[in-house]
Amino acid sequence: MRGAIVFSGSSHPTLVDGICDRLGSKRGTASLGKFANGETSVAIHTSIRDKDVFIVQSGSERINDAVMELLIMVSACKGGSARSITAVMPYFPYSRQSKKKQHRGAITARMVANLLHIAGVNHVITIDLHASQMQGFFKSPVDNLIAEPLLARWIRVNVPNWREAVVVSKNPGGTKRVTSLADALKLSFGIVTTDRRRAATSVHWNESAMFEQLRLDGGYDEPALVEAALESDLHVTPISSLSHNSKAEVGKSLQHRTRATSNPLQRRANGQAENMGSPLSKSVRVNSVVEPEVPLEPLRRSATASSSNPEEEEGEGGEEYTDERARDVIHGRLVQGHIVDENHPSPTMSAMSTSTWRNRPPSDGEDDVPDHMMSSFVSTTSSHRNPNSEHAHALGGTYDAAASSEDEEEDLKNPELETMVTLVGNVKDRPVFLVDDMIDKSASWIAAAETVVKRGGATKVYCMATHGLFGGDCLEEMNNCECIDKVVVTNAFPIPEYKQNQAREKLVIIGVDNLLAEAIRRNHHGESISQLFMHYD
Repeated sequence: MRGAIVFSGSSHPTLVDGICDRLGSKRGTASLGKFANGETSVAIHTSIRDKDVFIVQSGSERINDAVMELLIMVSACKGGSARSITAVMPYFPYSRQSKKKQHRGAITARMVANLLHIAGVNHVITIDLHASQMQGFFKSPVDNLIAEPLLARWIRVNVPNWREAVVVSKNPGGTKRVTSLADALKLSFGIVTTDRRRAATSVHWNESAMFEQLRLDGGYDEPALVEAALESDLHVTPISSLSHNSKAEVGKSLQHRTRATSNPLQRRANGQAENMGSPLSKSVRVNSVVEPEVPLEPLRRSATASSSNPEEEEGEGGEEYTDERARDVIHGRLVQGHIVDENHPSPTMSAMSTSTWRNRPPSDGEDDVPDHMMSSFVSTTSSHRNPNSEHAHALGGTYDAAASSEDEEEDLKNPELETMVTLVGNVKDRPVFLVDDMIDKSASWIAAAETVVKRGGATKVYCMATHGLFGGDCLEEMNNCECIDKVVVTNAFPIPEYKQNQAREKLVIIGVDNLLAEAIRRNHHGESISQLFMHYD
């Protein structure tokens, strides 16, 4: 390309060679080294005056050195009177730190974006940012390319019965990415979620004295009235004692119930209705369950069909109870990141072994009582405590800022903790594509693979991601997992040769050289890059 030059950092020289071969040009000459004290040394040996400079530097195992080296190269090119400087970063460093995960944490991705701007970067090209909102961190244009067309093409060519497959997300956070690939291939999708049931802590809205005494009109109930109301909770008829065998009784109770005039401020205690000052003062404590206002029989159905008996339908007013559970939902138990049978002993620290009623496993024929919608209100004084009884967050707050992905990996590998896993979607006798943006640790991938195979009945599992970080023994552990057939990643992140040797049979690396080369060419000539986001058969 006339008027453009490509430089390579030390993180991924193989990728740069592929880009230059595609462009039909040679990469610029530069000396990259370190002084004796560890400082980075950069010297540009090619004239860059009035040229478009593209510096390719991806993340690597030495991520901090790669970032500092890129900043120094940008500063050197800026001092060499380059017309424009574009940072080509297939894997953006610190992309997982795009928000505060702790109350005193830092948004490191924004800091890196600011450093690039200060150094002199005019444009950024990257692939599959961990959070697309990160583009707002930059003060220069960002081309966030996607590897989805490359993955989709590999699926069409290398998976024989891919039209019968299901695209599954291993966590709720990757649902958008999974549905996008499923729509492109016109496939069904599913979700795998894990849940560590914590022991009960005083975070429930109704366990606050303020909510107990608060009235709808802004006033407060007398403490004596509140105590009397709480005392009556001890005699509330539990749900499990209600009879569900007679449909005639349920229908009879529906005839006497007025849908529009039911008072939400009444509750049943000792067989009598009591008026409460506010719905906030209604106690729903651990040992008390209020009789539901809707019949329980329709809620217990796992699959419903249209009724052929007109007498069983509520024809007047169109009052039909059509609530039903989601179909194709499978539950399982995870101990140390692996699926176990129901008769497997529970670990000592498992939340399933706690004696708190709210966290106990449901008995046969009994549904979990959902938390009230007001349970999201938590006191500003955090009730989540460390083992030493100190508050985890001194400034208080909720669990929303917790590092969910890291906590999930740690929980799955904790031998003293049991995790519940849920698979939503039908994967029986079908191949499954587990898709995410990166593979760093193996616990969640192995857990999801075992869930879809051992519980869902899937035939094959393909773990697919854009960035193969493979921290620690991740790749070796995934290679040893019998439920995983292939691990498909791109070469956007450099994978050392010794790690590739750990999984020669299962590891598949898709090149992004052509994608980045075309993006560089189009940016240099001022052409649109919209075609790089399209799918081609």
